[in-house]
Amino acid sequence: MPSVKNIRAALIQFDIRLGDVDWNLAMAKKHIARLAQQGARLVLLPEMWTTGFANERIKELSESTPIVLQDLSEVSRRLSLTIIGSLPEKVSEGVYNTAYVVDTDGSVAGVYRKVHLFSPTSEDRYFQPGREAVVATTSLGPIGLMICYDLRFPELCRSLALRGAKIVAVMAQWPALRVAHWNVLLQARAIENQLFILAVNRCGQDGDLVYAGHSRIISPWGEVMARAAKRPATLSAMLDLRLIEQTRNQIPCLKERMPETYG
Repeated sequence: MPSVKNIRAALIQFDIRLGDVDWNLAMAKKHIARLAQQGARLVLLPEMWTTGFANERIKELSESTPIVLQDLSEVSRRLSLTIIGSLPEKVSEGVYNTAYVVDTDGSVAGVYRKVHLFSPTSEDRYFQPGREAVVATTSLGPIGLMICYDLRFPELCRSLALRGAKIVAVMAQWPALRVAHWNVLLQARAIENQLFILAVNRCGQDGDLVYAGHSRIISPWGEVMARAAKRPATLSAMLDLRLIEQTRNQIPCLKERMPETYG
């Protein structure tokens, strides 16, 4: 397979309807079709985009995930797209918050179970924690996966970079109360690992909890290439993957790491 040098990546930021799988799926598919017409090859959806955090019903709602994945597989194959998003995954031991990468041939090219569960909102009561970092091997190249609270743990993103990720996809339901943290941490992860960060956050609100939006596409230099505000939006940018090597050659911090001194 020839090496991909340029990718038009797109993000879909929307107000997820709590527990309404059919509505959320229809909304996502509508935007995906339009973005494909505009030349997108990679589309990112938010964390728990079909259900939201309907925690009391999450086991029941997670039964829809295989059907959703089948639907996405057909869309990906028909439109020749790679689609990434986080869904509830039901297994014998409980439910995981899982990011799926559906590649252009309709296959699932990567599965990442969220490692860091946000205990202040009792996420750890309803979900099982993942145990492995994941870089998905896709037709567009290696893509690392992170979900929301993972962003606060720089070790995870660094491990993805060291495993060869050129792009790290971040899916979130990050609150407006801490939007300043979101913006700074996203740029930090891009700059320190010298790769592209694609970060999609939901907008809107559940009860009193308001979500930030502020989805971003960030270059290896830390430049914000595309951004959304707090309302529903789609955004896209052309990723020139050669910029990664250029950045790392000019400032070779990954090569000049001294891990033996870090404890």
